[in-house]
Parts: sequence; structure tokens; C-alpha cells
Amino acid sequence: MDAEAAKLLGAGIAAIGMGLAGVGVGIIFGMFLQGALRNPAAANAMRPNLLFGFAVTEALGIFSFLVALILLFVV
Repeated sequence: MDAEAAKLLGAGIAAIGMGLAGVGVGIIFGMFLQGALRNPAAANAMRPNLLFGFAVTEALGIFSFLVALILLFVV
């Protein structure tokens, strides 16, 4: 396999993490909404966990994007 082809293949595989981060964010907010609608009194107590989960999920998506960019332009 050519080095350029391997670089593009690796960047494509690393970019899959961005899509999976979007799926993770959707699951996090969907589950929060489900829990908040079942028990509205506990929604305010669950909000910090929601924001933490959102931040961690988005950070992983950004890290995978950075890995893809590094593979494309630096290596």
C-alpha cells in the first residue's frame, strides 16, 4: 500500500469518531429528556451530569478530528 493511500485511509477512519460523537450527543440529550419528562422535579439535579457528558463526548469528537487533520497535513 502506498504511503499516501495509507495516510488518507487512516484519516478517514479517524474521522468516524466525529460521527460517533454526534450519535453520543443525541443519546445523551435523548436520555436526559426522557428522564426529565418522567421526573420533572429531578431535572435540575441531572443538569450538571448532562453538561459534563456533553462536554466529554464533544471533546472526543474534536480529538478524532484533530487526529484526522494531523494525519492529513503533518505526517
